[in-house]
Order: sequence, then structure tokens, then C-alpha cells
Amino acid sequence: MIQIGDKKIGRTENPFIIAEMSGNHNQSLERALKIVDLAAEAGADAVKLQTYTPDTMTLDIHTGEFFIESDTNLWKGQSLYNLYKEAYTPWEWHEAIFNRCKELGMVAFSSPFDETAVDFLETLNVPAYKIASFENVDIPLIKKVAATGKPIIISTGMASIAELDEAVRAVKSQGNEQIVLLKCTSTYPATPENSNISTIPHMKELFGTEIGLSDHTMGIGVSIAAVTLGAVVIEKHFTTSRADGGVDSTFSLEPHELKMLVEETERAWRSLGTISYGPTNVEKPSLEYRRSLYIGEELKAGDVLTKENVRVVRPGYGLAPKYFELVVGKKVKIDVLKGTPLTFDILL
Repeated sequence: MIQIGDKKIGRTENPFIIAEMSGNHNQSLERALKIVDLAAEAGADAVKLQTYTPDTMTLDIHTGEFFIESDTNLWKGQSLYNLYKEAYTPWEWHEAIFNRCKELGMVAFSSPFDETAVDFLETLNVPAYKIASFENVDIPLIKKVAATGKPIIISTGMASIAELDEAVRAVKSQGNEQIVLLKCTSTYPATPENSNISTIPHMKELFGTEIGLSDHTMGIGVSIAAVTLGAVVIEKHFTTSRADGGVDSTFSLEPHELKMLVEETERAWRSLGTISYGPTNVEKPSLEYRRSLYIGEELKAGDVLTKENVRVVRPGYGLAPKYFELVVGKKVKIDVLKGTPLTFDILL
């Protein structure tokens, strides 16, 4: 069990739902606060920011490998520097956003992308940290975060088992055991076909940590399925409306979808229950509507039971259907009316 603020994360708790704001504020603090309000209304447990500046992310170069040209990239036609300039959350906004989250009963935390971001977030006393997929091989950053002693959530996009092992060991080397690994596919958007959420129980067994999903697919189906496989944390990008645009709006949930995510992942979690066979207590009244053996026509004492006058019907007050072949050919010892449940005590 992991504690983040007043929220608990673990198998015995409702799925912990994180609304990732990312750059969906579109450089408006008013919009950022609106995103927080809507996330709270939808029932999210947390809002997560990203803490960086263009200069802590990349170099101010707009050509060559610093320019996005791939046709498959959502941000084709931008330089890395300009993309991060458009998407970053001004550091002076963080306190106001965190305070609004606290007022609304949500946890607020962030993904730092370098050590200066960790130092800054520590001044705001964040209750946890997130390591983004692209930083899960930045061992110095992971150690810096782990040394705070606070829970650390690590997205696993692109990482091999060896790289994840290094990351987990780096956290534990700082005396920190509060680790959540999020299965993640680092494409934007991702598809269900490349989500491979069957990895979730394997990852749990392999690393012994809490496991969740950072879900970049459209919709909520993959997240619900992940909960049935043991995910205790779900992170989804969130915006007021995809129609408003923004760097991540294309694969972000809208308020009604986030609300549905909260509700349906809880239903999925509740349905897990325990390993169970036989009727549950609530099913026991339904047993009377099982099929059983009934007398299908009026019989006199001494009449022979046949396949025609013994019926397998509902309700379930007679002998179980498995006795059908056994009773056929036997005689009744009393007169019986049509509709009498067949029991052994009326047979000769």
C-alpha cells in the first residue's frame, strides 16, 4: 500500500485516477484552473503537471535532429524547443494550481524533467513525483527524486526489463521502496493493439511493486481492462474540450469521459472480488429457479415413470436433472398430480 497525501494506492482501494494536464492549459492559467475544477467534478483523485522549461528540455536549435519531420509524429513541423515552449507550464503557476487541487480534495504533483525542477517542486512540498517514460533511463534524476523519500511513479514506455530494473534499483538505492510502475506505450495517441496490457501482471510479479497504466489510447476501454489485470493507478491526459486544441488535446479525455473512466474503473475493480465457486449469498434465492424433475401428467399408484411423464422444467424443487435416467422405469407408490416435484420418497 502506498500513501500519497490522503489517498491510498493498492489492490484494496479504488483505482487511483490521475488527470494529466500536460500542455492542455494552452498557456492560460484561467484554463489550467478550469481543468482542475472539471477534473474534481469528474471524480479524479489527482491532477499532474509537468515541470520544465524549453531550456531544461532541449537546445534552442530549430534544424536537423532538433526539428520534427516524421509523418507519424503528432507534432510534425515544429522544433523541439518551440514545442516545449508552447506546452510548458509556467513555474509561477504551480502553486496556484496545487492550491486549487487541495481546496477541491485532490492530490497535486508533477513530473520533473531535471534536477532544478525537483528542487523547485520540493519548495512546494509535493506529496509524490512522476518520472515520464522518456526520462525512465535518467538514473541521476531518478535518484534525486527517490532521495526525497516520497512515492515515485515511473512510466515504463520504451524501457526494456534491464532498464526498468536499473530504475527500480536506483530508487531503492536511496532507501525508497514507494514505487509504482505504469505500463505505457509512448505513441501519441496509442492504439489498443500496441498497448500490451498483459504485461501488467507480469510486471507485478517481476518487480514486486504496485502497477498501473499510463494510457494514451482514445476512450476508456483499455484502462478498464487494465484494472481487471491488476492496475491500481490509471493516468489519462485531460482537457476541457478536444475542440479547443492544444499540444495534447487529440488524445485527451473530455470531462464526461473522465467521469465515465472514474465510474467504470471502479466497477471493474469491484467486480474482481475473490476466487469463488458455488452460489454466493445473493444468488441463493435464485436456486429455486433452476431446472428439476417434475411429474408431467397425473399418475396413479403403481404407474411407471417414463420419458414422457417426467419433465425437466423450472422451478427447482424436484430432484436434480442428473437423476432423470435413474428414475425412468421406476414406479410411484402414491397417486400424484401433474406439477408435483419428483422426489425419491414417492418412488417404490
